[in-house]
Amino acid sequence: MSGRLFVIGTGPGNPEQMTPEALAAVDAATDFFGYGPYLDRLQLRHDQLRHASDNREELGRAGAALAMAADGAKVCVVSGGDPGIFAMAAAVCEAIENGPAAWRSVDLTILPGITAMLAVAARAGAPLGHDFCAMSLSDNLKPWDIIEKRLELAAKAGFVIALYNPISRARPWQLGEAFKLLRDHLPAATPVIFGRAAGRPDERIAVQPLSQADASIADMATCIIIGSAETRIVVRPGKLDLVYTPRFMAGGNR
Repeated sequence: MSGRLFVIGTGPGNPEQMTPEALAAVDAATDFFGYGPYLDRLQLRHDQLRHASDNREELGRAGAALAMAADGAKVCVVSGGDPGIFAMAAAVCEAIENGPAAWRSVDLTILPGITAMLAVAARAGAPLGHDFCAMSLSDNLKPWDIIEKRLELAAKAGFVIALYNPISRARPWQLGEAFKLLRDHLPAATPVIFGRAAGRPDERIAVQPLSQADASIADMATCIIIGSAETRIVVRPGKLDLVYTPRFMAGGNR
């Protein structure tokens, strides 16, 4: 008997930024798998069960959720942000590809959410107003030399760059190295937006020029957006300055 598996994102952390679709999935499910702090964001009923695990146990979590759903349960796998961006949707798909045939029969629904770079961008203005890319600085699943190459090519191509997983206790040096590399390819005044916990009570948004960008103010809860050579700052006396990337670039047509 096959049950149902929802894969949802809680958004950046503000309860109001969780989608109605995701809330409906939470209401329908009986069992919830996820990293503990993400499960803590849900208001579960007494008859709904939590199955919390460490943040690095994605495949094990996905397999346990699929096994329960294959036995007939209505299960929800919970990510922060959007589940398809550096999160659990890919782990669930990988588990289905490599797991038992019964997992392919599970009724799977992956629901989009609001990812951190969108919340940070909205706080700052419109830095993602033109072409952009998103990268994870974590080298747990890919080598550092690949990360360096992608950063270099993205900067040379004129992309605004959103960085996830910028720093951790095990990786305290990588963000500083990324800034050092980007300074060789971008103007010194390029805006760098540090967005921590966007939309939550402990939110911190800071903007620094690339030449002075201080990696030490970031942690794993920070999403960083690095502008392109086209990104501008609009000074507004008495209000937060706006950071935006124009929709029109040199050589284009309005």
